Amino acid sequence: MKRNFDIITKAITQSRIDALDESNIPFGKLYSDHMFMADFKNGEWQDLCIVPYENISVSPANTTLHYAITVFEGLKAYRNEEGGVNIFRPDANAKRLNISAERMCIPPVPEELFMQALTKLIKLDQAWVPSLPNTALYIRPFIFATDEFIGIRPSENFRFMIITCPVGAYYTKPVNVKIETQYSRAVEGGTGYAKAGGNYGASLYPARQAKAKGFDQLIWTDAKTHQYIEESGTMNVMFVIDGKLLTAPTSGTILKGITRDSVLTLAKSWGLEIVEKPVAVQEIINAAKEGRLQESFGVGTAATIAPIATIGFEEDIYELPPVETRELSMKILKELTDIRSGKVSDTNGWIYKI
Repeated sequence: MKRNFDIITKAITQSRIDALDESNIPFGKLYSDHMFMADFKNGEWQDLCIVPYENISVSPANTTLHYAITVFEGLKAYRNEEGGVNIFRPDANAKRLNISAERMCIPPVPEELFMQALTKLIKLDQAWVPSLPNTALYIRPFIFATDEFIGIRPSENFRFMIITCPVGAYYTKPVNVKIETQYSRAVEGGTGYAKAGGNYGASLYPARQAKAKGFDQLIWTDAKTHQYIEESGTMNVMFVIDGKLLTAPTSGTILKGITRDSVLTLAKSWGLEIVEKPVAVQEIINAAKEGRLQESFGVGTAATIAPIATIGFEEDIYELPPVETRELSMKILKELTDIRSGKVSDTNGWIYKI
């Protein structure tokens, strides 16, 4: 039986919507009027409320500040053809949040609470959903430990929050990537499959080293041998070689991307041959040398499809064909964009209408 949660709303008296310029939206810097909060205390989620977006107070002994006991999700709401709001696959994000939470000893958020909180928040702030092409309302649900305790043990108290911000394009041009063979993003038995905050903090130093050499992002390789490709930056990565779509299978070190799953679902429906197997670095390099690497792109919520312009490996740079010649990734991007905006029929049940 469906449970209805009592979510109290404390609305602002004056909206900040005038600060939104849809033609110039900096990613992740302007936040909507309200946020959702719930606290886990005495074994249950309680104090469910939507309040004005503002700073929060935490103890200097807060467990998360010391031990990164936090997980998050990322999804988007889009303005549809009728002027309403579509959210792309929020049920999948609710499920994945709890998979990550279990790994970090965080209590699950009931999926019904996730969806009801999300719905009420987006309804309240739907004016913040932009309508220009390549824009959306980015939605960030997250949970963090709130114990005031610096001993190392699972926390007992937590806060679940949802904040939102209007965004434009994450990347404004095709990206240059470097295959990383020294540092590792994740190891077997670690937290690579979870969207845990510490995963991303640990990735910043090698990414900064790559940027200093002119690269936009890294392609991560396996921690044991650095011979197999795993992810690209914060995204799953795909390759088109000899007309086949090639990508690494998800595992304990690779996040089960929702955009990744959507891309593979579409490609299968079009009859494209898909190869999910460990992807050797040398296989990609050989294909690039021989002119058989037709496309490479990252897939994720922030960018949807991020075309890769060049791949750096050791001392060499390999240029890929121009983006305008890439049939598959551009077809996928258009199809996902059209589904999210309601231009084409959603045959997979991915769209949640507000």
